Amino acid sequence: MSMLAQGPRSRRREREREGERGGRPAGATARSSRTSPRPFALWASVAVVVLGGLASAGPARAGAVRLKELVDVQGVRENALFGYGLVVGLAGTGDTETVFFTSQSVSGMLGRLGIRIDPHDVRVRNVAAVMVTSRLPSFARPGTRMDVSVASMGNARSLAGGVLLVTPLTGPDGQVYGLAQGPVQAGGIDVSAFGSSFQKNQPTSGRVPAGATIERAVMPNLEKDTLTLGLKRPDFTTANNVAAAINKALGEEAARALDPAAVEIKVSAAYKGKSVALMTKIEGLDVDADERARIVVSERTGTVVAGERVRIHPVAVAHGGISISVQASPIIVQPNALSQGKTAQAKQAQIDAREKEKQMVALPATTSIEDLTKALNLLGATPRDLIAILQAMKAAGAIDADLEVL
Repeated sequence: MSMLAQGPRSRRREREREGERGGRPAGATARSSRTSPRPFALWASVAVVVLGGLASAGPARAGAVRLKELVDVQGVRENALFGYGLVVGLAGTGDTETVFFTSQSVSGMLGRLGIRIDPHDVRVRNVAAVMVTSRLPSFARPGTRMDVSVASMGNARSLAGGVLLVTPLTGPDGQVYGLAQGPVQAGGIDVSAFGSSFQKNQPTSGRVPAGATIERAVMPNLEKDTLTLGLKRPDFTTANNVAAAINKALGEEAARALDPAAVEIKVSAAYKGKSVALMTKIEGLDVDADERARIVVSERTGTVVAGERVRIHPVAVAHGGISISVQASPIIVQPNALSQGKTAQAKQAQIDAREKEKQMVALPATTSIEDLTKALNLLGATPRDLIAILQAMKAAGAIDADLEVL
């Protein structure tokens, strides 16, 4: 029995000695080798290589962008429409009696229907006065439908479940270009009961999908001797590249850059009266777009976005934070002996200021977005602290980029 009991132990010691001779630690077993993360790391490496190959298989020019993404045709744009209307069918969440223009609107609407009622006698909570806005697309024909946005003007708590009555949509010239009507889809809720309330998102605004019908069309004139393309982001290099790409596609010197924001095209005899065919030919061209390096930061949300062209010079950065706390505690003040005074209560403030100690970090020069990310991560700062650091680095001339604060 003793020999049988020692058999497995002797075999295990033998396997450990073989593992030591093969380069494996003495305590490692076959089970530990099966749970090793090496196979996963191998597959991760393969995935990175494949994704890198797919990325490199894209366009050879990193800055190549379709022309239609860079420019707009001058005169071809959307037009703003607005109107005043009423949303009815609310579950007691409409305007109160203090919003008198809502009562006047209800009285006027009923008057046009032959029902006479004094505005002071209107006592409803299921109606809300709203402003209706929309965007009229270019070349939109009468009968085409478009979305509208609805926003409360009074003190309505929610527009959920309401229906927008017929509302004329007018332009800046006072002409009616559309009519809006339909159920309102609010993006939030507002519930209250017994002094408690719950609100999610913004319940006093919403949208009416396909809720407006276009009644008057806006037709820009494109049959002209010249067409002007306006760059969405003005840039000298991009404007020159746009003109060069158009001339190469048309086989003639028809386009020229007027300034960083405009490119003029002379319509040749072959495209007279065929502006649609001309735009179809050139709007799919790939253009090398260039723009200034930019870092966009939002102090409200702590968001930092940097483009691939952002570069930083070698610089040393030390950033610390100061926290100040003021705590007031009540104290009892006793009068002096035989002074016939009274015991009084006062407050004593205790101020505590602490400064975080931060070591100076040397940031190396960067040539890519990966290097920039690694350099900024060396600071170990939060996004809000990073905004202050970037502003200081820009003032010191250590960043080759425009810093835009939203």
